Amino acid sequence: SEAAELLGMMHYMEGLRLITAVELVAPTSDENVTVADTEFSAVPVRLFLPRRAPGGLRRAMVYFHGGGWCLGDAGMHSYDLMSRRISNELNAVVVSVNYRLAPPHHFPAQFEDVYAVTKFFLQSKVLSQYGVDPARVCVAGDSAGGNLAAAVAQQLSEDPEVKTKLKAQVLIYPALQALDLNLPSYRDNADKPLLPRSLMVRFWSEYFTSDPALREAMACNGHVPAEAGPLLPLVNWSRWLPAEMRKAHAYASPAPGGAELARRYPGLLDPRASPLLASEPRLRRLPRALIVTCEHDVLRDDGAMYAGRLRAAGVPVTHHHAGDAFHGALTFLAWPLELALGHRLLNTCVGWLRENL
Repeated sequence: SEAAELLGMMHYMEGLRLITAVELVAPTSDENVTVADTEFSAVPVRLFLPRRAPGGLRRAMVYFHGGGWCLGDAGMHSYDLMSRRISNELNAVVVSVNYRLAPPHHFPAQFEDVYAVTKFFLQSKVLSQYGVDPARVCVAGDSAGGNLAAAVAQQLSEDPEVKTKLKAQVLIYPALQALDLNLPSYRDNADKPLLPRSLMVRFWSEYFTSDPALREAMACNGHVPAEAGPLLPLVNWSRWLPAEMRKAHAYASPAPGGAELARRYPGLLDPRASPLLASEPRLRRLPRALIVTCEHDVLRDDGAMYAGRLRAAGVPVTHHHAGDAFHGALTFLAWPLELALGHRLLNTCVGWLRENL
């Protein structure tokens, strides 16, 4: 991808997207689940409907795939398998969303797509059509999808047009803030697969713009304007991280800079892009949460800090930290990229949903 971009053949993310494209599978029903590609609110979704007799109203999950807001697809084999298993084991309707990707679509397009789908699905007539219990609906996502799930949960809690309240949110190694890209986890895992710091910086910057100036500023953690000072306590890892994650690292707030970039790309300071920037009163309205983090992951501290902030706001939180796991582990569910670790993390999510949704 880097070579193709340097040669002017294609954008870096277009090159990476070719890798994910080989994993796409057709919507194929089986004896347990009916699978179909359709659209909700003009946004493509893959719909998973359990075939067994409902025995009452069903649970439902709206799922947002990962891929740094630039890659991924609900039709990738790993996401298809995950949704299929959740639908079958929990007798749940699963709506897996194919939101627009960067480039060419930047923030807030991705958020707007997933929010439109969720809001559409939460209408009483739609829930009734699919036999869904309005008291048992959750949002979920991994990585960038976890970011979108957290942002959707926040926005829904304040939307007067939405009468149905979410029961839960499942955030799997979520990206939750773009203010400080020098957290202990960014330092400890700067060169770890599958998400080195340089790639995460690229994902964050591409989410807002393809202007390389933002990427360069983010790479040296000099993209935060001075006026963002009042927001920095919300992402101060020396306060919100448990001691075992702080380790021997010394806290230093991001150096002020990037005033012009922040004016051009106001999404940098928008809680819809960085849910960790939400105020405590906003967090208090949120549903219970499962947050999964992995030790060998630049995003480890984002999830841990959000767990701390949600608890401080009185939200019931289960924080499952996998000390032997790396970013993206949950998607390693099928040959030739099958790991017991991936199945273990999925089992954790399914078990929590069985008890909390």
